[in-house]
Amino acid sequence: MAEQDTDKENRTEEPTLRKLRKARQQGDVPSSREPGILMGVLSLAIITLFLLPQLGPNLAGVLGNIFRIAGTVEIGEDHAGLRDVGQVTWTLARSLGIVLGPVLVLLVTTAIFGVLVQGETVVAVERIKPKLSKINPLAGFKRIFSVDALVEFLKSVAKVLFVGSVAVWVGTRAVRHIWQGEGLLPETLLGYIGRQVALLLIIVTIFLAVLSVIDVLWKRHRWMQKQRMTVQEVKEEHKENEGDPLIKAKRMQQRRKRAKQRIKTAVPTATVILTNPTHFAVALRYEQGTDIAPVCVAKGADLMAGQIRKLALEHEVPIVENKPLARALFAVAEIDEQIPLEHWQAVAEIIGFLFDLKQNVDRRPPEGSSLRFD
Repeated sequence: MAEQDTDKENRTEEPTLRKLRKARQQGDVPSSREPGILMGVLSLAIITLFLLPQLGPNLAGVLGNIFRIAGTVEIGEDHAGLRDVGQVTWTLARSLGIVLGPVLVLLVTTAIFGVLVQGETVVAVERIKPKLSKINPLAGFKRIFSVDALVEFLKSVAKVLFVGSVAVWVGTRAVRHIWQGEGLLPETLLGYIGRQVALLLIIVTIFLAVLSVIDVLWKRHRWMQKQRMTVQEVKEEHKENEGDPLIKAKRMQQRRKRAKQRIKTAVPTATVILTNPTHFAVALRYEQGTDIAPVCVAKGADLMAGQIRKLALEHEVPIVENKPLARALFAVAEIDEQIPLEHWQAVAEIIGFLFDLKQNVDRRPPEGSSLRFD
């Protein structure tokens, strides 16, 4: 018990959405029996008040018809007899079904509503799997002497006392009126008793409605308490969601290694390196007669940009500083794909300037661009 209390004290964190979703998938949802009981009593009240006055005569007619034809029904022998019995049974069942059909529909509808009104309904195989913990005597004793068991006991006592008190009050009042009433006729006695029963059911329904609301809120509160998590559980779940930091670091290291290897082979093929000058670097390739438009072969930021500039200097690839163009291409250019159409003109001017330099044509670089040699 001390260990259990310590565990409860450690559960100081609100449950995460993942924890609640996992509990629901396993069939662990807040559930109260009171709405079902309420719907059952409400069904009886509706039947007594509205359906019974109409169904009573019809049911009496069906049953009376059975007694009237009982002596006239002929039952054959062998297979014919079985057929006759089946026909009589079907006729009786059909007649009763027509009369009692509204009652059955009402009971099924209220039962479904009693489940749906709680807001959460799940069907989970996990709930019906056999578990040793369900037959553990120690766990059983803990459930018996738990707070939930005490609440259920107090609810049961409250319902018995309330319903018993109301039944005694309604019954005493009805009997007193029967004995003291002068205008009460025998043929109206059945209707009078039905009204008193309906009064009892209405009062009980109101009481159960209040009790159901309280119980549903209590069950949700207790369920949320049971779903609370320790700080360690929250950390473990966060680690599962985000991934192990060590594994993430290794993956990042591998990605950087592959990127460096790619840069080592891609930068030497570039025609020009556009820089920001230090934050961004974009390597572009354009070969006359082969490429329709400049192609981005590599790009990087910060340390990766420095690596691209270093490789460009080693392989004598021209480096051109153009801050807005380098920043724009870094954001939109994709590796091994042509640069977007809106940047063709600006890049073409830079590449044309570089081609002129190779042919010893002295000209000024495009506006906003400058050659770098470091």
